[in-house]
Amino acid sequence: QAQLVESGGGLVQPGGSRRLSCTASGISFSFYTMGWYRPAPGKESEYVATITADKRPKFADSVKEQFRITRDNEKRTVILEMNGLKPEDTAVYYCNAVLAGETRTDECWGQGTQVTVAS
Repeated sequence: QAQLVESGGGLVQPGGSRRLSCTASGISFSFYTMGWYRPAPGKESEYVATITADKRPKFADSVKEQFRITRDNEKRTVILEMNGLKPEDTAVYYCNAVLAGETRTDECWGQGTQVTVAS
């Protein structure tokens, strides 16, 4: 029933920008930590950025100065603004939602949106 839908991917020149969005349904969005992940060597996913329910952002060191993450609880949407993109940023970006409770952790993933950084 929970669903995350990403959009905003595409082709961008090195040094350019893209804006990714993820809209959630079927979850109590305002209580979830939201995040963006991408594949990495030896792992299924690599942490890119997260934002907590109280809007505290965190970033991977590799993107800290270039990316920013925000959320709009009324629209149930999390935004990843990507600036100064490099070819190494090329990946499918996946939206994630997680809620840690006393006895369980609920988590769901989107299908991903492709970002290609190339001349």
